[in-house]
Amino acid sequence: MDSEDSDKVQIGENKFISKSILLSQLNTYNLYYKGEALQLRHREEEGELIIEGLLNVFWGVQRPIRLQMEDEKEAGRPRPSLTSLSAETDIDPLKSVTQVATADDQSKDFSEEKEETGDEQQESTHSDRLSRARSDVGGRRISGRRLGIRRLKRHRCSFNGHFYNHKTAVFTPKFGSVTNVRVNSCMTTAQVMRVLLNKFKIENSPDEFSLYIVHTSGERHQLKPNDHPLTLRVLHGPCEQVSKMFLMETDQVEEVTHDVAQYIKFELPVLQSFIAKLQEEEEREMQKLKKRYADMRGIIKKYMRSLAD
Repeated sequence: MDSEDSDKVQIGENKFISKSILLSQLNTYNLYYKGEALQLRHREEEGELIIEGLLNVFWGVQRPIRLQMEDEKEAGRPRPSLTSLSAETDIDPLKSVTQVATADDQSKDFSEEKEETGDEQQESTHSDRLSRARSDVGGRRISGRRLGIRRLKRHRCSFNGHFYNHKTAVFTPKFGSVTNVRVNSCMTTAQVMRVLLNKFKIENSPDEFSLYIVHTSGERHQLKPNDHPLTLRVLHGPCEQVSKMFLMETDQVEEVTHDVAQYIKFELPVLQSFIAKLQEEEEREMQKLKKRYADMRGIIKKYMRSLAD
């Protein structure tokens, strides 16, 4: 990388920005979030500036999303038997029985051994205790299975307060609710979306969604697949009251340019007056165009008559 390229940072496909400008924006960003988790770190590797940290993403989906029925690493795993559950909970049936029986033997009263009927009582007591030990192991097996089920349930992380279960595996996140992912400035839009969807085990294809920068003015821009969201977030400034990054369905959202955004905040009567003025201007331009072509047509006909004479 030559000296000229080392002073620039890529923010998208064939789009670059000066490193000094980005560092200045990053300094402002970190001052805004001073002492908070959203502060970003940066380093240089082989002359390339890398920024990393948490990126806030707001939910803006309109259709329900689907959560995976089970984690990928658990898919295809056979359902555990009682024996395997005992092994998972570190319970050895034979070892448990032996330990229980041995402990009982050591706690016998030595005076009973000297009695003539002691052997028979010892055998009867020992048999009863072995039976109780086996029952205890069986109870541990069931408890182990219940423990395993509870572990599986706790394995799912909260989805903005929503915990996975079969009845609500398909639902729509609350519009405007926020989550975050840990990313770096080298990651593209497609990569950031995959990380976000995988964080919550969302089954929908990443191709269904895209990231958008949405301004309070109504301006809305879609990030290209090769854009770098974290860098763009820094360049747009830290204040989320001015702009936010949303995850939305690609086929449900249209981009809104700056020119159009200037009008969408007006009330209906004001917009109607704008439309009326545009129609008047359109009519004037149409009359000018008609007059122009009428004049040209008259000139051509006059010249044609002169040729005929």
